[in-house]
Amino acid sequence: MSKQYALGIDYGTNSCRSLLIDLSNGHEVGSTVFNYPSGELGIILDPRDPHVARQNPQDYLDGLIAVTTGALSQAKANVADFDAAQVIGIGIDTTGSTVIPVNKAGVPLGLLSEFKSHLNAMVWLWKDHTAHEEAAEITKLGTQLRPEIMAKCGGIYSSEWWWSKILRLRRIDPATFKAAYSFVEHCDWIPAVLSGNTDPLTLKRSVCAAGHKAMFNTQWGGLPDKEFLGKLDPALADLRDRLYSEAHVADTKAGDLCAEWAKKLGLKEGIAIAVGAFDAHMGAVGAGAKEGTLVKILGTSTCDLMVAPNDKPLTDIPGVCGIVDGSVMGGYFGIEAGQSAVGDIFLWFVNHLVPDSYGKSVGEKFENMGKAMSAQAPGATGLLALDWNNGNRTILVDHRLTGLLIGQTLHTEAHEIYRAYIEATAFGALTIIKRIEEYGVPVLEVINTGGLSIKNETLMQIYADVTGRTMKVSQSEQTCALGAAIFGAVVAGAGSVADIQTKVTATREKVYHPIPENQAVYAELYQLYHTLHDAFGTATWSGHVNHVMKRLLDIRERQR
Repeated sequence: MSKQYALGIDYGTNSCRSLLIDLSNGHEVGSTVFNYPSGELGIILDPRDPHVARQNPQDYLDGLIAVTTGALSQAKANVADFDAAQVIGIGIDTTGSTVIPVNKAGVPLGLLSEFKSHLNAMVWLWKDHTAHEEAAEITKLGTQLRPEIMAKCGGIYSSEWWWSKILRLRRIDPATFKAAYSFVEHCDWIPAVLSGNTDPLTLKRSVCAAGHKAMFNTQWGGLPDKEFLGKLDPALADLRDRLYSEAHVADTKAGDLCAEWAKKLGLKEGIAIAVGAFDAHMGAVGAGAKEGTLVKILGTSTCDLMVAPNDKPLTDIPGVCGIVDGSVMGGYFGIEAGQSAVGDIFLWFVNHLVPDSYGKSVGEKFENMGKAMSAQAPGATGLLALDWNNGNRTILVDHRLTGLLIGQTLHTEAHEIYRAYIEATAFGALTIIKRIEEYGVPVLEVINTGGLSIKNETLMQIYADVTGRTMKVSQSEQTCALGAAIFGAVVAGAGSVADIQTKVTATREKVYHPIPENQAVYAELYQLYHTLHDAFGTATWSGHVNHVMKRLLDIRERQR
């Protein structure tokens, strides 16, 4: 049998990338990155409002061509007998909820000449938080009228999600809202483009996006009902008829590669295109997700994914980003959680506050801070931070929360603060684990993926010590694209998700085990973190925090 390959395309926040894999062994034969040229690092900003984050849909199309042709060129150079006709399927993952206003033909308004310089007509990126008031309104009304719907999305609706953004557009720019016949998630639009059917009424929608971000569930007939939407705004009730009534798992074929895009990409017409999904969900599959394993996508933010068999009852979990049947893979509920900033916190710190005595470049500063802090014992800094510099995604779901650092003295050094921020993100990760386990889903191991998990051994060991879990790291550096490629292969008939995972996924030899003495100290520090977490993050908390600083000093003196 001749070789078979699958292509995964991963659309991130600042760039998109491709991964072409050999389906017999997972060998990565081609991969290319395309940095979005528009805006600042691919994001269109508004200096008047720091919550704005939009993107240019043309970047997505240009990137699709660049990363596909680039991967094919690499494969031809790397594999002597490679033929593009051996690529049997394509999978797509994107950020989300990343909402695209489209016309009746499914063309993004941002591609039309009359809207090309219009901010609100562009793609509303996942990290656009302008709709925080609308999210609060949806949460309040949903809690009153549709508590069963709110329970499935963790009890609180987010400004990052579908309905918040659409309602925000309706409120601030009625003309652009009216010009949009419908709205499409980024992860649904790209497969539609490739298959040649962008009709918003008939293109196949992702249950991953629909379930986690748009409150879609077959238990109540799909999207929220017109009565509920109409109480938010009558225009949303009208819009419901121009959206969708079905949503699909990524192991469903979205269509076949059309002639136009086959020619642009240099691929064979008619190859299978998988229904899209969000990057972290496909990343979980690419990392080897299975029952009992939490997959942690470590990047500028984090997304945590677990699966639980859908033939057993699963209790709603407050504060997570939703429980959706099939959002990760068929036959399982997908459980999503995450942190709004991790790598972003470290980058902010090194770009704005770390002195040049640690080095001139960002890389030098990180390297030298890492060396300086690696010899420190847990608790020896006397510092404690809250990891909310970009709000809290889980379990408080409040993007108006901000960061906090306590315990500083005139002797505090930059590398100690860096360690405190790493520990804070680890404490945030533990808070998520505890909430998931509290509702009956055991976390037996953690598989990490993303640049931080590969490059920062100190961070990984701290995560193991804080969480008390073994930390593994995915072999592939492109697990999101790998997961997308797996689904591309599945819809092409190459096997089941589980079958293909056994051939193409693996973890690295280096495994991080909790060190008992470190774990004991972090258990003390976590109690202090939890006090601050509840004191600053919840409205119902009562108590005092005057012991926190003194207790940090006690631990610091003992650990030095």
